Amino acid sequence: MIKVRKILLLSLFAFGFAVQAAVAQNAALKTNALYWGAATPNLNIEIGLAPKWTLDLGGAYNPFKLSDERYARFWFAQPEGRYWFCEKFEGHFVGLHAHGGQFYSGWNGTLYDGYMAGGGVSYGYDWILSPHWNLEATVGIGYARLWYDKMPDGPCVKCKDHDFTNYFGLTKLAVTFSYIF
Repeated sequence: MIKVRKILLLSLFAFGFAVQAAVAQNAALKTNALYWGAATPNLNIEIGLAPKWTLDLGGAYNPFKLSDERYARFWFAQPEGRYWFCEKFEGHFVGLHAHGGQFYSGWNGTLYDGYMAGGGVSYGYDWILSPHWNLEATVGIGYARLWYDKMPDGPCVKCKDHDFTNYFGLTKLAVTFSYIF
């Protein structure tokens, strides 16, 4: 019985080391400083899939109403597959991203309540600051389709106007701090 316990304990210990070795340099917890500058909390996790491939899963949420006349409340998610030219979490990379979200905003006496979805391509560079900390800059272009209800600011359900907009242009801009596990 004692032998079985020792073998199980040793196996569990070895499994823990194997998991730790597999996770090492394969995941990063990140945040975009530009979003924080716009009072938008955000968080990304990037997971290594292969020596030169990662999957970045990120999103942001802004629940704040800064004034009664102008505000933009929203949430969105933006997953991205990345190919690294050197090795993951280091140097140049290109990415393919999708995005989707919901918004409720108002300015100039008009409310906009709707959704958006689309995708694009990105390019970025990642600088190693220390064994666990990186700084990343990313820019992306692409497409977004926005469909929304547009109405005067006030309780006027009959005044809703259903509309949509197609947007082509900048879809990603980030200066990101990363902690690599």
